[in-house]
Amino acid sequence: MTSETPLKIAIATNDMEHLDAHFGSARKFAIYEVTTAAARVVEVLEFDDVTAQSGQHNDIDDRITPKVEALSGCALLFVLAIGGPSAAKVVRAGIHPIKRKAPEPIAEVLAQTQTMLKGSPPPFLRKVLCRPKTDFAADYAEDVSE
Repeated sequence: MTSETPLKIAIATNDMEHLDAHFGSARKFAIYEVTTAAARVVEVLEFDDVTAQSGQHNDIDDRITPKVEALSGCALLFVLAIGGPSAAKVVRAGIHPIKRKAPEPIAEVLAQTQTMLKGSPPPFLRKVLCRPKTDFAADYAEDVSE
């Protein structure tokens, strides 16, 4: 697959080694382009004005909107947690948030993303990747057009 379109993903991180941050409190987002064969960091977004890890904040728009805008072009966003209003903004921006229960190495997130790309990506991701439906799509009644 020499013409494979890379998938652009964002990972909430504070140390550039692990997926280890909540959306609002993440100081950094590592932006990667991922294909079935490779993954490379293309950008690191840094934010000084972050919310407390507890998620309690009053001026949500002042801190969340710039993050959402900076993530434009990403298909997936990996975080430990994301609040409802933030998740809604992310989804409206065309980014699919994926919550993880515990911190994990960024290398594992990248490997899992590559495995998903090699197999049958979920319907929303096939659309982003401009891939035709596979037999896996038959499991989703809403995707069957026959």
